[in-house]
Amino acid sequence: MPDRRVAISIVVPLRDEAANLGPFHAELTTVLRGLGMPYEVILIDDGSKDATFVLACDIQRDDAAVRVLRFTRNFGQTAAFAAGFAAARGEFIVTCDGDLQNDPADIPRMLALADTHDIVVGWRRRRKDAFLSRHVPSVAANLLLGWVSGVRLHDNGCSLKVFRSRMVKPLRLRPGMHRYLPALARQFGDRIVEVEVNHRPRQFGQSKYGLSRTFRVLVDLTRLRRLMRESAVTDPGEPPLYEIAEVRETPLASQGGEAAGP
Repeated sequence: MPDRRVAISIVVPLRDEAANLGPFHAELTTVLRGLGMPYEVILIDDGSKDATFVLACDIQRDDAAVRVLRFTRNFGQTAAFAAGFAAARGEFIVTCDGDLQNDPADIPRMLALADTHDIVVGWRRRRKDAFLSRHVPSVAANLLLGWVSGVRLHDNGCSLKVFRSRMVKPLRLRPGMHRYLPALARQFGDRIVEVEVNHRPRQFGQSKYGLSRTFRVLVDLTRLRRLMRESAVTDPGEPPLYEIAEVRETPLASQGGEAAGP
């Protein structure tokens, strides 16, 4: 159940994003404080080799709205989202990359749409990355995914999304399934809207994804219907998708009964 002291949970997977984390947190905090709603930011360190975790802990010490989860090793983006969903206390869960390519300024508009929808999906209509290796395969994969799943979207791969918590908390995810979150979550509510969002070129670091992701999607499409059914069924015997080594957070009780925010 959502905690009434937290309205919005921002879930951010991180892997070797030390150069981006400070500017990202500054941008995100400015936007969230302007909403006038209590929020939390959940940073998940997915096996970073650089100073990402150290910087995240520094940010958390100065910002009580921030919670930091560190994995024992790299488990992948799906695991990071799953850990964030499990930890989230807000009624609305926003997923966002921490590489500065997603624009936090789009979040208020998406949250406004979430008042009347279950899922709000960002559409990077004007993508700022490689055309042949990223954009073209993405268009093809999204067309196929819409045909197989029945959820026709331009950009399933955009990390900037808003879900009602009841849409994603029950999901049983497996590696790679973050790419199909709208199709999986639709089983718990079908009010989906897609909105164009800003997409910015990467300034620091390198993308963790390439053409191999597209080939994985093509394989998954052959079993997507089964994956959708299985994601909605809890299996107590399923091995854990991730292992958390450390959690850094300020208890809500220490925040005067309110999540840090404006």
